[in-house]
Amino acid sequence: MSLVAEAPGYLQVFSDGSVKRFAPEIAPASEESSGGFKSKDVIIDPSKAIRGRIFLPDLPGPDTLLPVLVYFHGGGFCIGSTTWFGYHHFLGDFSSVSQSIILSIDYRLAPENRLPIAYDDCYSSLEWLCNQVTNEPWLKQADLSRVFLSGDSAGGNIVHQVAIKATRNKTLRVKISGLLLIHPYFGSEKRTEKERADDAAGHVAMNDMFWRLSIPVWSNRDYHGCNFENEDVSEAEWREFPAVAVYVAGLDFLKERGVMYAEFLQRKEVKMVKLVETENESHVFHVFHPKSEATVSLQQQMSEFMKNN
Repeated sequence: MSLVAEAPGYLQVFSDGSVKRFAPEIAPASEESSGGFKSKDVIIDPSKAIRGRIFLPDLPGPDTLLPVLVYFHGGGFCIGSTTWFGYHHFLGDFSSVSQSIILSIDYRLAPENRLPIAYDDCYSSLEWLCNQVTNEPWLKQADLSRVFLSGDSAGGNIVHQVAIKATRNKTLRVKISGLLLIHPYFGSEKRTEKERADDAAGHVAMNDMFWRLSIPVWSNRDYHGCNFENEDVSEAEWREFPAVAVYVAGLDFLKERGVMYAEFLQRKEVKMVKLVETENESHVFHVFHPKSEATVSLQQQMSEFMKNN
């Protein structure tokens, strides 16, 4: 048995198909309010091991309806969890800052579960939300007419896919008011200028590895889930797309792809596309440094977007 793929400190994949994951510090849910929010874990689909964590802000009053933000974590589709310390504190604090209910999803991971499974799992969380809003006490103040989708890195990619499916499903009992993609993870067979640079080899190799582990075995990086330009979406559907905010980081190797995505949506005449850059910060800095000034600023920018959409 030999090692065939590795993200040091996070993931090892072996020739027999077995996978080892090394999680960083885990934060347990707490139904006791602390820092302006409380949290609890829920089961989205026990048959598929899809779980979630609800973050609830200290409420202004029992009759106040709150927007809902459904969040998808990053990790190249292969690692990550809403239980990670960074995600827990970023999302809990954001729940308080934005006065929103947050439902963060633990979807099934590749390579054991290749795309489009993560897309399907995350879309099913919207159906769960519709079905549980009258049964789950923590959702009793959820305003399903103001639902936002957000995620970082691979989670930002998932936001795009879930939004397309939700836009097409006219029977879904939620209104997607906006999308907030943080440092989204996209790609293509054609290399960008930055990816062709001499100092890019390490970044390119790591990104390629995660794509190789996550996309269908018959596909390549022009798979529609990787290359958004190959998405089969009509002009009319693009015009129905929700408002979009794309957040990029100045030092992030994926910044170029995020900018390209925002420009693509603008060409498709999506009704509102906003591109926001955090200078001098790296990929998913908000997860590694959930209490930093840059993260607080990001939370304020996201909260403002939600208030205006």
